[in-house]
This record gives sequence, C-alpha cells and structure tokens, in this order.
Amino acid sequence: MIEPIPIHSEQRPNGSVVLTANWLAPRGVCLSDQLLIVADTARNEVHLLDRTATGWRLRNVLGNVSQQREQCTASSLHYPSGVWTNGQRLVIADAWNHRVLIWHELPTQDYQPADIALGQSDGFSAEPNRKGVSACPDANTLYWPYGVWSNGGNDLFIADTGNRRVLYFDRWPSQTGQAADRVIGQTDFQSKDYDPQQVIWPYSVKTSTNGELLISDTQYYRVHYWKDWKRAFQQQADALFGQPDSTTNGQNQFRLKPTSHTLNWCYDAVFHRGRVFIADTGNSRIVGYEKPFETNMAAQHLWGQLHFDDHGEAGLSLKRIEHTDDLLYWPFSISADQYELAVADTGKSRIIIYPLDLSFPI
Repeated sequence: MIEPIPIHSEQRPNGSVVLTANWLAPRGVCLSDQLLIVADTARNEVHLLDRTATGWRLRNVLGNVSQQREQCTASSLHYPSGVWTNGQRLVIADAWNHRVLIWHELPTQDYQPADIALGQSDGFSAEPNRKGVSACPDANTLYWPYGVWSNGGNDLFIADTGNRRVLYFDRWPSQTGQAADRVIGQTDFQSKDYDPQQVIWPYSVKTSTNGELLISDTQYYRVHYWKDWKRAFQQQADALFGQPDSTTNGQNQFRLKPTSHTLNWCYDAVFHRGRVFIADTGNSRIVGYEKPFETNMAAQHLWGQLHFDDHGEAGLSLKRIEHTDDLLYWPFSISADQYELAVADTGKSRIIIYPLDLSFPI
C-alpha cells in the first residue's frame, strides 16, 4: 500500500466543494454515488476516491509512475483521459498507449493490472492501430482513444479520437483485443475519412437513461445530439450545440468573445435529468441547456464565469473582479450523478463538485 495522498476538501460559498491533492492535470473525472475516479493525466495516474463522513479519501492508485513511458504493461498508463465506473466495473481510456483498459471488478490494490485491454493484441503493445501511425484502422484497433462510456449495462462506447469515430460493443468485452460490433462516424471499420457531416474529433461520448446520445466533437467546436443513440449508426445528429450547421467550424463561431450559443474546444458533455451540460473548455466554463434541444440554441445555465460573454481564455490575472477562485480555468471533463456535477478543473489542478439545484450563478 502506498502512502495515502492527502485530499483537501473546501466548501465554497456557492455550495460547491473544491478538492485538491497532488494532481498536476486532472483531465478525466467520473462520479458514481460514493466513488470518484480522477485521471491525473500529467502524472499518468488514476486515483480512486471514496466519500466519507468528513470528505474524500484515497482508495487506490493505478498507473505505475516508476515505469518508463515506453515500458507498456497491463498496469501502466500513458496519458489516461476518459474514465468510467458504475461502482462495480472500471474503464480507463489509456490514450497514448492506444488502448482501453478494463477491470471487471473495481481494483483492490494499488497499480493492479487491468483484466483486459482493447485496441491491442496483448497487454504490452502500444502502437496506434496496432501497426503504427500509417496503419489503417480496423474493428479491433484504436488511435488516441480519449473517451469511454457505458450505460451501466453490457454495452460499451469508445471515442476513438484519432480514427475519427466512435466504436460500439453490444456486449461487455471479455477478451483482450476484442473487436467492436459497430461504428459511428465512418461507413466501415477501415475508414477514417474527414467528413464535416460526421464527428471530426470525437473526444467523449455519453448516453442518457432515455437512450439519447451526445458526442463532443472538439475540433469543430460542437456537440452532436441524437434523440436515439441507435440512429447514430445511420444518420446525422438531430441537433448541434455550438454551431449553426454541420459545415461551420469557427471558435465561438468566429467571434472574439463567446456568447450563450457558442463553444470553444468543448471536450466533454453529459446528460442530467433531461438537461445537457457541456464542458466548454476553451471558454473556461460549463454551460447547460434545457429541452427542447435545437441546433445552435442558447444555453440557459452557466458555471465558471460570471457572464456568457466572459472569455476565460483571457487569463485570470486580467479579471478585475473578486472571488476569482470560483472561476474555472480549462475544465476538460464533467460527470453527473443524481444530485451533483463533478468537474475536472484542469487548469487549476483540482476537482469541483457542484450541487445540481441550478440555483447558484457560478
């Protein structure tokens, strides 16, 4: 057992709880009731935290920091990004090893090796698409997988970012190197075409309890929305957040400042009780939308900035306002459970947990 990493918890006046530790760049977060998963990408570690009566404590650490990056094993990590758990299983997008690691049960030991690896033929390989950067993709390969998601049942989605697609497994993977069953964003498993009608740079994928689908299309500064995820294999999205149409790709729609209907480097999105929340990373904010969802609609909720036209990228040192500690700076990942929203506030090396009563301004 490693020495416990101290987790400092601070209650903020706006109702949020700020968690800090020795994180350098936490870019992935997943909140599941009393369990919090944090991917500290800069340290090549993933931390499992338990909620206690007095705050949060470290349960386990994954990703052996003593290993060199080129020594890929079933327990090592290189740029861990998206994480998912339902409190029973654990999935980590091990992005720069071009694989997704799965623990069929929650790890009980530090640096515990994964049970299986998707995208590679074994637990020691780390080439993109198995054969190198020039290799074509296939149903059993990955290239920079940044996002993972399951609805808690037996299916699994992977945002295979470098191959410009989302892979879908219609049953829980049981073997290393197992092939996906279907693909979103490409016509077949061997293609990686650049088509503005499809997802260009899919960084995260989420479904709702009603079967809706969100894919964060980071490079085009937009989020795709489908009313039924099963329709994503055959048709374009029902709505786009952040852009007026499928061919426009301007940061903040080519404006100098954001507005309530623009996005800038959006890396994640999530459903919560019929709403959609988006990590508008480049604008250093979280924006929230109410139904009905329509293309280019304006957000109704805002966290991390005081106003919709505040540009977080301008730098906190330039803000002549009080309480800048309440402001977000490059939030990469968000996760919602029934009553809370967890945010990986990457630029400030911290996790923020907001109560989801939507009654506070930041």
